[in-house]
Amino acid sequence: MPFIDKTIHPSDITPQAVFENRRNLIKAAAAGSFGMALVPWFSRQAFAANPEKLSAVLNQAYASKDELTPYKYVTSYNNFYEFGTDKADPAEYAHTLQTRPWTIAIEGLVKKPMSLDIDTLLKLAPIEERIYRMRCVEGWSMVIPWDGYSLSKLINKVEPLGSAKFVEFISLADKKQMPGIKSNIIEWPYREGLRMDEAMNPLTLLTFGLYGEVLPKQNGAPVRIVVPWKYGFKSAKSIVKIRFTEEMPKTSWSQFDAREYGFYSNVNPQVDHPRWSQAMERRIGDAKGAFAPKIKTQMFNGYAEQVASMYAGMDLKKFY
Repeated sequence: MPFIDKTIHPSDITPQAVFENRRNLIKAAAAGSFGMALVPWFSRQAFAANPEKLSAVLNQAYASKDELTPYKYVTSYNNFYEFGTDKADPAEYAHTLQTRPWTIAIEGLVKKPMSLDIDTLLKLAPIEERIYRMRCVEGWSMVIPWDGYSLSKLINKVEPLGSAKFVEFISLADKKQMPGIKSNIIEWPYREGLRMDEAMNPLTLLTFGLYGEVLPKQNGAPVRIVVPWKYGFKSAKSIVKIRFTEEMPKTSWSQFDAREYGFYSNVNPQVDHPRWSQAMERRIGDAKGAFAPKIKTQMFNGYAEQVASMYAGMDLKKFY
């Protein structure tokens, strides 16, 4: 049923329930005034239950039809080594992360270098809700409704020079807030990078939330990028600096082992990780649990139509 058929108590309104009901109500609104009346009522109730809710509009052009990964898995099964290497560590330890005040410095080959606080970034462009598939290099995947806007909106504001060929993202590295920094797994701070055309692709999302609320700390609060056609580790979390460069930047995992983690790291079922196949994936949160069958991994994670042209003529096994 597309309509709410019972009284909803604020304690029942989880981020996932908000998202699902909002999507149904939008459909209902198109059918008549009853739906239109329910939309603002439900929105008020949801906001009262979650004061950190983001005002985002679903962008149908970026709405995967895959079943959503439940909120509880999105926020409890994470790779965020700054808080530990176990999947449960970020949810347990990321409460120490202070997300206000927060500033991102933008520097390098741009006409307008600047520092922007998180509130200014939130107002830079309308927040969109986009449902993306996320494929981890480890062989598991999720489907997540993210909230943000195309990174290109920010890039256009700082006006890169013609010599800028790459964009580097640098994450926070603070031992006081991030217990995992004490380990020497990788060289801190965490660094990632994209080619300029990848960064400008409309799919690349400067991300502030998921499931209609601000990013949980374990998911990269208060701001991260999401690059859905690449393996998850390419999507840098808790970003404090964005730098425009002429040379390809060094990235954390390629420095750790360039043979296993290349700069591009496009999702490619035809190129195996040296220690396992990338042809299949396990969808986290499947109702069948451990008995759920694996699914085939799609080229570019299913986004080939939007991104394949950027790699025309490239040897995708060599430039993995």
